[in-house]
Amino acid sequence: MKISFRRIFHYLWPEMCRHSLSFSLIFAGYGLGVIFDDIVKPLIYKELINLFSSSAGKDLILEQAMYMVVFLSLIVVIYNLGFRIGDFANSYFQSKVMKSLYDFTFNRLLEHSYHFFSSNFSGSIITKSRRFVRSYETLMDIVSFPIYFSLIVFLGIISILFFQAPLLASIFLFWSLLYLGITFLFIRKKVNYDAIEAGADSMVSARLADSISNILNIKIFSSDQREKAGFQAITSDEEIKRRRAWNFGNLQNLAQAAMMGALQVFVVYLSIYLWYRGDLSLGMFAMLQAYMINLFGFLWNLGHSLTRAAKSLTEMQEVIDIFDTPIDILDSKNPEKLRIKEGRIIFKNISFAYKNNNPVLDDFNLEIFPGERVGLVGHSGAGKSTITKLLLRFADTSSGSIVIDGQNIKNIAQNDLRSVVSYVPQDSILFHRTIRENIAYGKSDATAEEIEMVAKKAFAHEFIVKLRRGYNTMVGERGVKLSGGERQRIAIARAMLKNAPIIVLDEATSSLDSVSEAHIQEAFVELMKGKTTIVVAHRLSTIQKMDRIIVLENGRIIEMGTHRELVSRNGIYADLWNHQSGGFLSD
Repeated sequence: MKISFRRIFHYLWPEMCRHSLSFSLIFAGYGLGVIFDDIVKPLIYKELINLFSSSAGKDLILEQAMYMVVFLSLIVVIYNLGFRIGDFANSYFQSKVMKSLYDFTFNRLLEHSYHFFSSNFSGSIITKSRRFVRSYETLMDIVSFPIYFSLIVFLGIISILFFQAPLLASIFLFWSLLYLGITFLFIRKKVNYDAIEAGADSMVSARLADSISNILNIKIFSSDQREKAGFQAITSDEEIKRRRAWNFGNLQNLAQAAMMGALQVFVVYLSIYLWYRGDLSLGMFAMLQAYMINLFGFLWNLGHSLTRAAKSLTEMQEVIDIFDTPIDILDSKNPEKLRIKEGRIIFKNISFAYKNNNPVLDDFNLEIFPGERVGLVGHSGAGKSTITKLLLRFADTSSGSIVIDGQNIKNIAQNDLRSVVSYVPQDSILFHRTIRENIAYGKSDATAEEIEMVAKKAFAHEFIVKLRRGYNTMVGERGVKLSGGERQRIAIARAMLKNAPIIVLDEATSSLDSVSEAHIQEAFVELMKGKTTIVVAHRLSTIQKMDRIIVLENGRIIEMGTHRELVSRNGIYADLWNHQSGGFLSD
């Protein structure tokens, strides 16, 4: 994976700039604290040791020492104040930015088309999105603590040593630059290991989500052992890649520890030698050891922190790649104001092929009049559902146009277009919310009376009131606590409540038993009055009373007429009808 720091900060920086004051206070507060705690305080101890080892009288030493104690107290107050300012500013800043990043990520994901989500594991998308925000938190902690602290300590110590011990300062500077150079070489190599590990982790999350969401299939096909073996293979692959990344980190630790140990021994030896020559006081010796301990601690943490920062950037890159993925269904830059009221739909010279270049529709033409009820039938793959996807702009035509009430749907904002279409898919998936919320999803300001009214029309009210919490019953993830027929009736009630001028029913009664279907058909008669309706059906009994039935084959219209007309022609529709009904003609 190639990490683009510019692209990552392109998305992070605007969110961070919204809280510039708290951002500035973080570095001002922590900077003040580090300077006084790790740079100024050792100077006080150096003067105290030199004072105690001097030949001055005890009373004079005590008097000067008390001044230093007062000064040390002031330093303690200042650095504690600085750290606390940094802590509170950091808590405010990070919590605000993390919320903004979650919101921004969610908004960007929603901009993608239905095709994007159907082509990617939902579990993987969720994992990457959460990891993006958590990785930002880790990155910010690293920048504001070890990296920033190390930079201040390093510059402060080197500056003081160049005034008081130039030789040692030169040695510290040369060694520190060599240490950082070697650390960066390790980090560049480890980024690849971290990217591979992150990809393997995403695959584990994706496989886990895929298996859990299809638990019914696993139980039906008794495939527990097969799924366990498949999951174990993926986790084994992740374990190998994780261990490789960790072992490379251990190798980095070994190199850094060797460098620090060598410098520590050398500095102690040189300090003793300089003291022996009289070029170094006891206080200076003690200050050097304090500085060396501080510097080693910060540089050691800096090496690990830079490695963690690189890993965080690697994990963030996964979501940045999603952000940079072109959105395949775009609104016009200057969308027209919605004028759709009657529902006159014209498909003109429509051609469409999926990304595998398999053509579905070829020069398709159809006009549906306001208030007309049209059924679409044909063998699987004939293009029935594709027509509804194009109408809703879940996909865009390869050529041709779809015009509703004189407006080309590509010139209308997608949300505006879908606001005038009530759509019930074949597999109605509900939110893990209450039945009331699910029904009211198409009309957020619906009253309890309106919700109950459409539930009765959809023949859902009877089973709802039998539930212990009635309309306040949580339906479970994807509506799993309800039967297929119950979920479908909730979805139909939701479509009724939306009260749009265009209705699209894609196998909307496929999950209902015969009795429920008969009731729903009655409800549909009332629902369809004055509305343009498109019904996609394999079960032909659901479209007998349509004003017009369109028979599709290989993306083209091959038959058109009422149910009786088509049956009498003994064509493809009659053949389909005979297979389903045994040849009986219904009224």
